[in-house]
Amino acid sequence: MPDSLTSTLTSYYDAVPYDSHPFPQSAVEHLEALAFLFGLDAPVPHTARVLELGCAAGGNLIPFAVRHPDARAVGVDLSRVQVAQGVAALDQAGLSNIELKTFNIAEIDASWGQFDYIVCHGVYSWVPGPVQDAILRVCAENLAPNGVVYVSYNVYPGWKAREIVRDAMILRGGPRDTPEEKLSYARGMLEFLEQSARPDSVLKKTLDEAMPIVRNSGNYYLLHEFLEPCNEPCYFKEFVARAEARGLAYLCDAEPSTMFVQNYGEKVRDPLLRECGGSQVMMEQYLDFLVNRTFRQTLLVKQGNAANIRYRLEVPCLRALEFAGIFRVDGGDALTMDTREQPCTALRDLKVTLRLPAHKAVAQALDASYPCAMSTESLLAAVVTLTGEPRAAVEPIVMAMLEELLILGALRIRRTPVQAAGTVSALPQVPAPVRRALGGVPASQASAVVCNQWHEPVALTVLERSLLPLLDGAHTHEALAAFLIDEVRAERLRFLKDEQPLTDPSALHAFAQEQVAQALQSLRRKALLTA
Repeated sequence: MPDSLTSTLTSYYDAVPYDSHPFPQSAVEHLEALAFLFGLDAPVPHTARVLELGCAAGGNLIPFAVRHPDARAVGVDLSRVQVAQGVAALDQAGLSNIELKTFNIAEIDASWGQFDYIVCHGVYSWVPGPVQDAILRVCAENLAPNGVVYVSYNVYPGWKAREIVRDAMILRGGPRDTPEEKLSYARGMLEFLEQSARPDSVLKKTLDEAMPIVRNSGNYYLLHEFLEPCNEPCYFKEFVARAEARGLAYLCDAEPSTMFVQNYGEKVRDPLLRECGGSQVMMEQYLDFLVNRTFRQTLLVKQGNAANIRYRLEVPCLRALEFAGIFRVDGGDALTMDTREQPCTALRDLKVTLRLPAHKAVAQALDASYPCAMSTESLLAAVVTLTGEPRAAVEPIVMAMLEELLILGALRIRRTPVQAAGTVSALPQVPAPVRRALGGVPASQASAVVCNQWHEPVALTVLERSLLPLLDGAHTHEALAAFLIDEVRAERLRFLKDEQPLTDPSALHAFAQEQVAQALQSLRRKALLTA
């Protein structure tokens, strides 16, 4: 990359750092499970060596190091400002199994050794061609034999329309001096176009799609997505061809539900199955046109492993996975173990209708266990107990349901149990680095965000944030309640009932106990408490 362009790109991230947080689809445990789902045995995460290209402040890499103290993580980024933020976060968390470096991706070579997992989120499309080549070179040359690569990037055809928006924003905002000016003028350009575009024009349709994104996104996203010098989308088929030229093979999408043609209806499924002749890449390229896709998260492996990849889900594979899910009956009713149809809302707000007692028992067991994942054996045992039916009768129904929900995208999967608490213990505990991470958040900030055991960012309420530092496995519920009472008396917290501050000692104590119980249940459900 020319030095001038390097400096320009780096200045964008130094001036407006990218919001550095965990991306669940890139979690190493998720990548391991997907590799297994499609026929490969990837390295176990708890001792893995992980490299993140474009790590920003480490928000996506540090949580992995927290969950796996015996693993080794390395992150690189061009922005000294963001790396410095990440190093400060590491010091706050007290971690020694992770290193963040200010480094040029193109200069990584064989001396770095091999990594079991390489993650590159939000970088590939936002750098020029030579750096894209360097990313794929590193992913090929520095990947362990059974390793997995995750790369996200913008894709056509969806970005064809968004390029109109980007070009308009750059036309007016690009020449300005500061990031704030660039964004202000760019937004003004879009407002002008929105007010002036003909109702039946392509521009109006493009703006109708883009404006909610512009209005609801943070400055860091808009600056880096729409106003940076580089944003080079490509077709999925082109990306795979570039990866293959480097000795890599397509494994799957980080959101596998997008891969299954049966999710798009019979009118789509049958013609594409005939047209694509068994090519998964061509199938997904057609689907990208169908849904006007704008963004992809692709998993790659060494080409030597390609022959072992299979896209037909098999029962023995499903039996070896851990499953997690959430199911809420529409209308708030309880699940009934009968044949009455009950529509539910599952993960990602997906709608599923449960018809058989065994279906409802699966949903009830998974929801009760969440955020813990359940093995197939424990799930089958729960279904037998809930339905009163013999295992031989319910097992085929359960396995078919798991496959269907997995294809739909209504389940989370892992190869090993998630280290989350299934119940609130007498001495609740949150990992020490997570507790210490809040030390850098100003007390005046009303809420804070931390990473949970599913590699998700979760927001804390003021009360949860107050309790979190004490959840070290040494404080009882009563001690936590006493702490809250002290906080109220010191006027750092307020307990209100009927819009009036609580002052009566007995009422204050009872209310504090109630708040502790509610907060701990909430933290458990958010997958922050550990067993």
